Amino acid sequence: MAVLEKIRVKFGLVISIIIALALLSFIIDPNTLGSAINTMSSKYDVGQIAGKNISYQDFQSDVDRYTAINELLSGTVRDEETQKQIRNAAWQELLDKYMFVKNAREAGITVGQDEMVALMGGELAAPSLVQNPLFMDETGVFSPDRLKAFVQEIDSDESGRLRTYWNFLQNQVHNQAFYAKYGALFNASGMDNALQIAQAIQEGNTTANVDYCLAMYPVVPDSTITVSSAEIRDYYKKHKEFFRQVANRDIEYVVYEVVPSAEDVAAASEAMTEAYEEFATTDNMRAFLSKNSDQALGNYWYKDGELSTVNREINDQIFGGSKLTQIVTDGNTFYAAREMDSKMLPDSAFVKHILLQDTNAAHVADSLVNVIKKGGNLANLAATFSADQASAADGELGSIGWMTQTYMIPGFEGVFEAKVGEPFVLTTQYGTHVVVVSQKTKPVAKKQVAIFEKTALASKETFNNYYSQANTFATLTGGTYEGYKKALDSTKVYSHPATITEATSNYGAIDNAKEVTRWAFDAKVGKASNIITVGNNYFFVVALKEANKEGYAPVEKVAMQIQDRLYSQKMQEVKTQEVAEKIAGCKTLEEVAERLGVQVEHREAMSLGSTSVDPALIGAVAAAKDGEIYGPVPGVMGSYIVNVSNREVGSFYTEDDAKNLAAQKAQYLAQMILSVMQDYDNVKDNRERFF
Repeated sequence: MAVLEKIRVKFGLVISIIIALALLSFIIDPNTLGSAINTMSSKYDVGQIAGKNISYQDFQSDVDRYTAINELLSGTVRDEETQKQIRNAAWQELLDKYMFVKNAREAGITVGQDEMVALMGGELAAPSLVQNPLFMDETGVFSPDRLKAFVQEIDSDESGRLRTYWNFLQNQVHNQAFYAKYGALFNASGMDNALQIAQAIQEGNTTANVDYCLAMYPVVPDSTITVSSAEIRDYYKKHKEFFRQVANRDIEYVVYEVVPSAEDVAAASEAMTEAYEEFATTDNMRAFLSKNSDQALGNYWYKDGELSTVNREINDQIFGGSKLTQIVTDGNTFYAAREMDSKMLPDSAFVKHILLQDTNAAHVADSLVNVIKKGGNLANLAATFSADQASAADGELGSIGWMTQTYMIPGFEGVFEAKVGEPFVLTTQYGTHVVVVSQKTKPVAKKQVAIFEKTALASKETFNNYYSQANTFATLTGGTYEGYKKALDSTKVYSHPATITEATSNYGAIDNAKEVTRWAFDAKVGKASNIITVGNNYFFVVALKEANKEGYAPVEKVAMQIQDRLYSQKMQEVKTQEVAEKIAGCKTLEEVAERLGVQVEHREAMSLGSTSVDPALIGAVAAAKDGEIYGPVPGVMGSYIVNVSNREVGSFYTEDDAKNLAAQKAQYLAQMILSVMQDYDNVKDNRERFF
């Protein structure tokens, strides 16, 4: 139990390791999917990796294991973002198990037993262990002895959580070893050769003064340039891989948002006015706000300007001298504020502590306070007595660092009023703390303010009115897309077109609307939905126009896209040829500019290795002979005609620069390894169907 408690302390106060391991909790209501899971066929698995079907049950088992590890480290966090991160971590482990490690082994890479022994605490301890606060000594250095003590306690942990965590660490170290070796192999094979390096050095060191004209392509389409159906089909056949698509749906939908009526707003205003006098005089503000306000009484101390996050007028009245503001209206929300207290307080304080968790913590804390008052060194005392061996913000053990009202350990709020250098004792959920504030910023005027807030809500009558409108529309559709179009004509409601995938959860500014997506992927083409309620204040009616399978988009769907591309290519060729005919016989760039009706542009000392210039211009400069007109060359926005002078080769771009650039390119390519592997192993991620 001592180790378990130590883990909670370390990871409760030092959260960086949690971020590094992506260990965040995920809780799901089993009833949400229970009945559906029992009837699903294999195509509704969570995913497929290298031919291995990943069932919902298998995936949930991994998620549960990550959840257990998170609870061991830091307790349970249940917000949607952290749930998503833990699902991603569980999925990544499956990718490593069934795809990456398999491919690394096929490339000849191995991680042997002796190597794992070394990585798990021997001479070559893995970074994830060396950087783990749980295995650090008092000075913040990795301690093999602490790691050994942890391992020895695993068998005596009846809960099995230490074993779960240790197995996780072994798996992580094992996979990291494969990643390190595969990455080294990939980078070594991807380096530029000597000829490429030499060419990069030459291009990087070559500069030239360039005069050029740019004949812009026309904005208005040229009707004489046409693209045939045969050309479109031919392009499609040659570039079919460009048109891979995930399964998607083309839908249209109308949405009725439930908003308060004028009567609802008036009722909220009246309720605010009736309670205002009590707000101005009550002696029990906490109880009043709990009963009447949308916002509870807070402990935050505001300085001038910060109340503007609530309402600017409220801020101006409170910091303009008013102890009680008037009622302020902001849309459908009403505010009033009352000053409860005012003080001169700092914005931040630098805090040091010693954390005690034994049964005699209070007695030891009093003794340590006396020792510190007599000149005892807090860092030395923390090394001996503190259960928190991870906090060392200024390089000294025991230093938590700068605290503000928004970066605060619960229970430490009193540090802002504590005397600098004088130790005191406080108690938090973590235990008993001996605290010293070593520095504080300059005090400023702050106020503690009670905020009376009331937002108008839609009444039952208003809710029913919007539901009735949505129901009328849904009834008119008759459950079909044709009926949906007729309902639009008769009701004049705006219809939103959208192409969605199974990952779609937001519709415009409306979040968490996965119900709409699920309906669209379950429905048949040509059908319209009944009312789909999202968040109790949005009513959707949806029609499914088209269902597109995963694979290659049919040529009919991408014909316009191909036509635009081919038109652009033809137009560039035609216009560049027209420019060539116009400037035939010109001896100077000024003559070219006059015939084309453009200006002569100039670039001084333009590098041939530049990445911020149109590649067509770089190519034209590289190919041109000094002092001779060259072009036209088709570019992105128009055709270039250039005249190069003063070409120079310097030595500022070195071999190291070229090698560093090559290494950066190799690193960039390495980031695509997993993506390419997933394509190769036909990985299908269907998690969006479930979560």
